This record gives sequence, structure tokens and C-alpha cells, in this order.
Amino acid sequence: MAMATSPSPKKVLLPIVAGTEPIEASIPIDILRRAGADVTVASAGDALLVEIMYGVKILADELLADCAAASYDLIVLPGGVPGAANLGGCATLEGILRKHVEKGGLYAAICAAPPLALASWGLLDGHKATGHPWFVEKFPPEVTAVDANVVVDGNAVTGTGPATSMEFALALVEQLYGKEKVEQITKLMLVRYEGGYSMKELNSVQWHCSGTPKVLLPLANGSEEMEAITIVDALRRANADVIVASVEDGFDVTARYGTRIVADVMLDEAADRAPFDLIIVPGGLPGAKTLGRCEQLVTLLKKHAEANKPYGAIGAATAHVLEPHGLLKDAAGQEGDDVRIHGRAARRR
Repeated sequence: MAMATSPSPKKVLLPIVAGTEPIEASIPIDILRRAGADVTVASAGDALLVEIMYGVKILADELLADCAAASYDLIVLPGGVPGAANLGGCATLEGILRKHVEKGGLYAAICAAPPLALASWGLLDGHKATGHPWFVEKFPPEVTAVDANVVVDGNAVTGTGPATSMEFALALVEQLYGKEKVEQITKLMLVRYEGGYSMKELNSVQWHCSGTPKVLLPLANGSEEMEAITIVDALRRANADVIVASVEDGFDVTARYGTRIVADVMLDEAADRAPFDLIIVPGGLPGAKTLGRCEQLVTLLKKHAEANKPYGAIGAATAHVLEPHGLLKDAAGQEGDDVRIHGRAARRR
């Protein structure tokens, strides 16, 4: 009697290049890998190390040129400026996508990539599509622009930008695996799309710093990439000086779902730059446990707290970094899953 074999994972190609938007790359990578997809992050340049927008450095799995002969179930293009235009000018990527589309493959793009890459190659002709409002006018007459967060038309999926990256990524999961898989993932991720949902702040405080805010974000193998990169992206957009510090043996940190993030400095060097205006710790259970055992980080956090400066954590980092070291002693709230940080106090709702 032959043994049943599990189906092969869906293969996904996600190219990155200088100027790629971090959130639009990291969230689809994270969510598609949660769903079980085999995601290849490919550098469209000539080196695996790619510095994308806001100084985020990603170590790609492969060079795009080495992916040309492979077959994929889905190809996803993140946006960004000038990342989307850089992808649109990549002849290797255009060739891969043209063959993929001719075979009836699923393809997707978000933000500036639908008009500046897919549409520029004629791969959205006759389709309804969306994109970032600043770039929708770049669509040619052959593309019908739609005002929606995500548009699925045939085998083409398009999205508007960073804030809708989660919705975009979940639409890709639905196309590959169906709604049941989406429901499974969103439940674990605490995703809410209910109309009128709002977050209530407890222990509200005013945060002050002189000059450019200096922020420390420590990373360990197993840290949640979506949480880490989203925080870095948003704070650097606000012109904060964010230092990403590795607590591992080297700068290359492999996050919870396989994204290889290259830190700015080692934690030893970051500690020499103290004090900080804010220390924020990402979650991801394996990474949070490592961070919670890092004596140097705990010492930094305790000194920071003694100086009455704000610090925060998300996900598993609350329970495995802050709580064991007495850094939640002023917390208010009731037990639950999602975490909010307000000045020195955190609560689990």
C-alpha cells in the first residue's frame, strides 16, 4: 500500500532591489511563509545584500538571475521609491514575469509597482487594477484603475501601499490556499477588520526628547520580522534615529519566518551609544526568549526604566523580556493576547 504524500508547498518569488519598501516586502514574505509557501526572496541586483528603503538591510536568498529557469505559483512585486521603478527597469524580471503570465501564473504587485512595473510591460492590459494614489495616473488607458485597497482580476492581484500590505498578503494566501487558510492565519495574528474598531489607550503619558529621537531596536534569531521591520520603517519615516542591534554572534539575523535582516550594529556597540529616548523590543517567541536572556539588553532596559524613559514590547517580548525582569510592575489591564505599551506601562488586553 503506497503511503500518502503531502502536496509540495506553493513556490513564490519575491524580488527586492535598492529602494524597495520594507513593509510591502516583509509582510507578504511573513504571511505567505506562515501559510506554508516556499518563498524565495531574490535580489534583482548583483549582490545578495540589499539595502532597501529607510536603511533596512535584507540578505536575499538568491540572485534573481539564478531564478530565471525556475517555475513559481506566484510572483509578487513590492513597491517603494525608487524600488518599483528599479524593478520595472529590470530586464531579467520582465522576462521571468512574461513567461509566468503566458503560462497562466498568478502574479501580484503593490503600491507603485503595478503602474511602474507590471503596467509598463503591458501585463495589466485589459485588467482592473489599483496602486498608490500618487502613481495611479501612470496606468495606461488599457488598464482600468479601481479605487480599492486590493483588486483581484483574473490572475493579477494589485494593492495600494504599505498600510494595506496585510490585506494584500492575505488576498494572495486566499488565491493560493483558499479562505480557510486565511481564517486560520488571521486568528493567530489577531487581525481585525471590523468597522469602527479602535484601540483604547491606558496609562497615557506625554513623551518628550530633545532633538532627533534616538531609538534602540534589538534583534535575535527568531524575532518576528513583520513586527521589527514595520516598527523600524514607521519610526524612520518620522525621522527617528533607529539603531537595529544584533544580540547574536554576527550582524546577520534570521527572523521568525526566514527573513534575513542585517543589523546596523552589534548590541555591544549600541550600548556605547546609550542613553536612548526609546527602546522597543519586537516579538517572535524564539527571538523574545533569547532577548530576555540577554543580560546586556536587560541592563539597558532597567537603566532606561530607572530614568523614567519610555520603552515597549510587542507580542511574546512582553512576557519573555519585560515581565520576567520587573519591567511591567506598573502595568494595568487584564489578561489576553494583544499587547499595548504606554510610556513605562504595558498591559495585555
